[in-house]
Amino acid sequence: MNVGRFHHFAAIDWSGAAGERHKGIAVALCSKGKTAPELVKPGHRWSRPEVLDWLRDDMPADTLVGLDLGISLPFTDCGAFFPGWDKSPASAHALWAMIDQICVHDPHLGAASFVDHPQASRYFRRHGGREGEHFRAGQATNGQGRFRETEMEQRKQGCKPYSNFNLVGAAQVGKSSLTGMRLLHHLHGHIPVWPMDPKPESGSLIVEIYTTIAAMAAGRTASRSKMRNVEELNAALTALGSEQWEARTRIDDHQADALVTAAWLRNVAHTPELWQPQTLTPTLAAQEGWTFGIK
Repeated sequence: MNVGRFHHFAAIDWSGAAGERHKGIAVALCSKGKTAPELVKPGHRWSRPEVLDWLRDDMPADTLVGLDLGISLPFTDCGAFFPGWDKSPASAHALWAMIDQICVHDPHLGAASFVDHPQASRYFRRHGGREGEHFRAGQATNGQGRFRETEMEQRKQGCKPYSNFNLVGAAQVGKSSLTGMRLLHHLHGHIPVWPMDPKPESGSLIVEIYTTIAAMAAGRTASRSKMRNVEELNAALTALGSEQWEARTRIDDHQADALVTAAWLRNVAHTPELWQPQTLTPTLAAQEGWTFGIK
């Protein structure tokens, strides 16, 4: 794949919260060069289906899209997403389809039906002290739940990932990931997802991002990755070689995450080694996927 072929770079801070519209969703976009990223529909409170429509119908051509969510669940540690369940899927694509099928009646691309499914719930930690008997399976340590191989590599680079099987706490990512997998299922056949799908020579492409990686590249630390005002945002953009964001509005951490990560994607999209992580095999790619930016 010609990694320098992308003309636009988008970053989406995602939300798995209940309800239709979410303050936690932000979409940022930039083009080649050094111009500052811009928010798509500034001031708009997005729904998940609206993001789906934008990606499928309105996004500029040849865009590298970063989604801030886990695009799969741990598989390698136990040899299955859901060890002991005879309906456990064999690939990430099949996992997305399974989640979407079980949640077909959940509005707004929600995933509550999967979380509460009699079998699936046995693998998650849910609110109210409800921990499934398989939550601590495999390589789960210190009660944190299971991790994908890419998340283990994230730890080595100084990040602090959470298990996608953990649905409790302000920093949990499980709900975002499950709703995001429904999004990816609906985009199947429209926009390929790296590294599950073959790398296209033209058109747009989706990758998983972890906004902390972008913040660290901009001079922040993992524990201080969140930016909540324009001054912090512009310092990060300057560190990434981008022009500053001049909108005279207040900004929240979700919007800042998206803006900084879009600028970071523009910087690193042409880096060949990021498309060829040393430990990423074809089997691992098909089952667990990978986080772009983790070597």
